[in-house]
Amino acid sequence: MDTTSRSPIRVVVFDVGGVLMDWSPEYLFRRVIAEDDTREWFLREVCSPEWNLRQDRGRSWAEAVAEATSRYPEYEDWIRAYDERWLETIGGMYDETVAVLRELRAAGVPVYGLTNFSAEKWALARDRIDVLREFDGVVVSGEERVAKPDERIYRILLTRYGLDPARTFFTDDNDPNVRAARDLGIDAERFTTAASLRAQLTARGLPTRSAAMRS
Repeated sequence: MDTTSRSPIRVVVFDVGGVLMDWSPEYLFRRVIAEDDTREWFLREVCSPEWNLRQDRGRSWAEAVAEATSRYPEYEDWIRAYDERWLETIGGMYDETVAVLRELRAAGVPVYGLTNFSAEKWALARDRIDVLREFDGVVVSGEERVAKPDERIYRILLTRYGLDPARTFFTDDNDPNVRAARDLGIDAERFTTAASLRAQLTARGLPTRSAAMRS
């Protein structure tokens, strides 16, 4: 992509899951459900990605558990585990991406978060993970009751923090989320690796160090 006609980037916005945080319900349910086929069925049909997304859009976990349990009462213990042992769905943080964020902050570049995340679980994770408290500002879908790629959540970010979309860079591992950001004039790229993110930021004149410089 040609970078010569772009406005200078002043702000970087990070997605969280898949970019900064290694998150998957598999991490928890490998401990809860030993049989692969049963686990796959449960996470596809009972506590599905669509079921989880409703929490990201503002539904409470109490309501989510009650709804799933009413449909599958025989799996109540597993359903409750998703809520009560949710921290076990976090595999860790991606240290290389966290390093990029911290280098930007150290260089005086404002960094923001834009994440699809349950409001309740965001509070829980933020309490325990330092880097989630290091944003200059963050927009959480569960708090706003609207999730990416709905354009409204991007507008909330831009308006709340007074960001110029042409001078804002956004990284997200989900293609529809990237396309939605671009539709609003945000300079957005799909996240694949920390190294590719560094290259994207360097191409825009932002200060990050290469892996060779850090070794």
